[in-house]
Amino acid sequence: MSDRPTPPKMNAKPSFQTLSGLPLDDLYEPAAGAPEAIGKPGEFPFLRGPYPSMYRGRQWTMRMFAGFGTPEDTNKRFKYLLANGQTGLSTAFDMPTLMGYDPDHALSAGEVGREGVSVACLADMRRLFADIPLDQVTTSMTINAPAIVALAMYFAIAEEQGVPLNNVGGTIQTDILKEFIAQKEWISPPRPSMRIVADMIHFCAKHATRWHPISISGYHIREAGATAVQELAFTIADGIGYVQAGIDAGLDVDEFAQRLSFFWDVHNDFFEEIAKFRAARRMWATLMRDRFGAKKAESMRLRTHAQTAGVSLTAQQPLNNVARVAIQALAAVLGGTQSLHTNRDVRVADRVGRQSRVAHTAAHRRGDGRRQRCRPTRGQLVRREADRRHRGGRLEIHP
Repeated sequence: MSDRPTPPKMNAKPSFQTLSGLPLDDLYEPAAGAPEAIGKPGEFPFLRGPYPSMYRGRQWTMRMFAGFGTPEDTNKRFKYLLANGQTGLSTAFDMPTLMGYDPDHALSAGEVGREGVSVACLADMRRLFADIPLDQVTTSMTINAPAIVALAMYFAIAEEQGVPLNNVGGTIQTDILKEFIAQKEWISPPRPSMRIVADMIHFCAKHATRWHPISISGYHIREAGATAVQELAFTIADGIGYVQAGIDAGLDVDEFAQRLSFFWDVHNDFFEEIAKFRAARRMWATLMRDRFGAKKAESMRLRTHAQTAGVSLTAQQPLNNVARVAIQALAAVLGGTQSLHTNRDVRVADRVGRQSRVAHTAAHRRGDGRRQRCRPTRGQLVRREADRRHRGGRLEIHP
């Protein structure tokens, strides 16, 4: 017999332990098992998480919001983020793009490329994702009223790259109901808008099965002043409306429900936020099974993106903002998020020398190719005026 040790099996189950070498069990619960209303991770009602292994199997996606200036500017930012460890892209569009206006429209003056990237045509989208293989990265696009146009352009770029639509992964927000509730960026009235949403759900269910055609969003509702309970209630109600729209479009609920995703705000009340994530999963699973007759577990799982609460940050306490964001991010992780964005105030960060004010210093390009400076922000104008008065020996404050 050989004394050579038996090699480990390639499919051996991974083991986990503490830094002291103490073994960690896969799951901890009472000897009698968890109550039915709580269940196990990855099992109905998914209160303890949508997947059995959660972050042991796959860490949450790091998806930082990015978009400013021209498509070339944002393309460089995307490549920088991917090269530095980001695992998914999240696209911010400027206000003219979000409202369906061309950058040369009179109402677009002063807003082009300011709070997101300017994308007005297929050529812009092509430059935005130049040299980024769309079958190797998932992309989130935060756009609602004209979402169907942005998605069509993104799919066209994928086809130009030779990528089948069923291999294209990502999410587009499309949540028009929360626009009427909170963010107020709509183009069409509610019923025509819902018809567009239903068409997108139907198309993706048939032709782009890895794509999430809608991200049902509580974030904007919370940032507009709702409590955690109100955020949960309005967002679940919106989700019910979208599921019914898909069914009314002729789809079976199990054809599309697994491609619906959610988007929660994460605020300062640590335990309340964790409880919100858990309650949302149980409520959604029960609604999908009992109200809509879903049969597949995938249709009952609520999977979500999370973003820390921008409204909780203060210009007067830039370093405390770091602690707030860290606590909020931890609440999202302990709540079981699938992807996470952590906020920063680029204006405040510049004062403490931490980061550049990218969004407000990006240059626009004129039609003849010459670079054009951004219009100064209100904060810049105020600081300039304060500096001028201070140099003149009379620092004045007006209401």
